[in-house]
Amino acid sequence: MTRENRVRHRVLTLVAALVLTPSALLAQGAEGSGPELFAQGRRAKEAAQPAPRWPDGRVNLGASPGETGIWLPIDARISLPDKGPGRGPGAAPDAPRYDKNVKCSAVPFQPWARMVFMDRLNSHMEPHSRCKPSGGPRQIMTPYGVEFVDLPEAKQMLIVDVGGPHMTREVYMDGRPHPKNLIPSYYGHNVGHWEGDTLVIDSVGYNEAFWLDREGNPHTERLHLVERFTRVNMNTLKYEVTVDDPGAYTAPWTGGFYLEWTPDTELFEYVCQENNFASTLLVGGGSQESVDRPSQIVP
Repeated sequence: MTRENRVRHRVLTLVAALVLTPSALLAQGAEGSGPELFAQGRRAKEAAQPAPRWPDGRVNLGASPGETGIWLPIDARISLPDKGPGRGPGAAPDAPRYDKNVKCSAVPFQPWARMVFMDRLNSHMEPHSRCKPSGGPRQIMTPYGVEFVDLPEAKQMLIVDVGGPHMTREVYMDGRPHPKNLIPSYYGHNVGHWEGDTLVIDSVGYNEAFWLDREGNPHTERLHLVERFTRVNMNTLKYEVTVDDPGAYTAPWTGGFYLEWTPDTELFEYVCQENNFASTLLVGGGSQESVDRPSQIVP
């Protein structure tokens, strides 16, 4: 099989996996636990290979030298509806939920944040689809994948995403604290460290111009995120995030999902303003039937 055919086969396999219903996903992972609940098809059986490591023993979150690959999300949601599949392709059974009655394990919305969230569930005008950068979990959810670039000499980790404006998040690994009086930005200020094989990123200083995830969980400039990236094995990356925002929620809460390693694939040029893959969502483009364009555009 040629390299081109191998890539095409992997893409088709991933697309088929993403359209599985939640019940199919649960049935597929019924004999296992953890990442196998989300890993799809043949690659779930290949997951026994350990995660690659650098010569100094640190786990490698990216491709091995001489190889290529990116991470694609499997179940890109950090919260779930109380009933129904929501927007994502699958459902983590232990994820926090946003049911209307605030039952056990519900996302602890403040009243105004719940109203904003419920309105966003019916909105197609997400900032990410309009070429806006997206921080925190929304960056990791891009359907075109993310790549980790480890720069130990510079004491930095870079997270590069393809979708949206194709930007890079800088994570400082030198032990520095968050500076005071940060100017709010899309990616915030990120400091990281290793806890065993888990990359832990602490970030603050976010603006309010993006959605926290695809579902539309809101946030304020008081947002504080703690993200944990664990390469469970060669093919699986576990993503966990704790959301602490006293401006939008009554308590911190945690969600997460898994990503699948897709080898022999590289980041590609994605000029959002000129080559937007969701052109029907842009103001002035596509059909008037697809989006309510007269409505006010707000995050």
